[in-house]
Amino acid sequence: MTYCVGLMLDEGMVFASDSRTNAGLDNIASFCKMTVLDRTGDRVLVLLSSGNLAGTQAVISILRQRGDSGDDNLTIWTAKTLFDVASLVADAMRDVDRRDGPYLNASGGFNASFILGGQIRGEPMRLFRIYSEGNFIEAALNTTPYFQTGEAKYGKPIIDRVMTPHTTLADAAKCVLVSFDSTMRSNLSVGMPIDMVCYQRDTLEIRMRRRFDGDDPYFTSLSSQWSAGVREVFSRLPELHW
Repeated sequence: MTYCVGLMLDEGMVFASDSRTNAGLDNIASFCKMTVLDRTGDRVLVLLSSGNLAGTQAVISILRQRGDSGDDNLTIWTAKTLFDVASLVADAMRDVDRRDGPYLNASGGFNASFILGGQIRGEPMRLFRIYSEGNFIEAALNTTPYFQTGEAKYGKPIIDRVMTPHTTLADAAKCVLVSFDSTMRSNLSVGMPIDMVCYQRDTLEIRMRRRFDGDDPYFTSLSSQWSAGVREVFSRLPELHW
């Protein structure tokens, strides 16, 4: 299992993913599920992956190889819109599924999905959720400003209560980290490290990127203060009178 979040705000975008790929008493592994594809001044593309690890790695490798091929075909580096990039990701997913799908059906099939977001010069920020079948939907800032994949249910209530399009990037980053903390407390299949990128609108470059390991002092303090704050607020709630 995994947990990934892509969030779009007036000020910019926040992306975060955990790194756990296996969970068990004696079988815990980690792998980065965030891929950043950027060329300063031209485009910033962020991919968050969930599902079959071999499949998502294959998709990303196809995107990179086709982008570096130097031919005249549409690639992640020549696409004029994020919609075109989402279509390229979908095409790569279907190519991998055609190749590997028949061999994976016995264990649940290809089962990989992505969150894609960022900005290409000449158009606004955009955010997409790409499903395992290759179809996708786009976020809308005022109605559906974020997407989650994987174990989303524990972190969703926090994001829903805190986030608005006008939330600052700094507050959004804190909110997303709290959503990860809540998720990890309730489900062992999501775990550290957490990879995070904050992108400032129209800068066309990544200026804020960080990995939070298990002993990260900021994350430890955030988790501790959030827990204490929740208990304090709970203690002040009015008594129920029967």
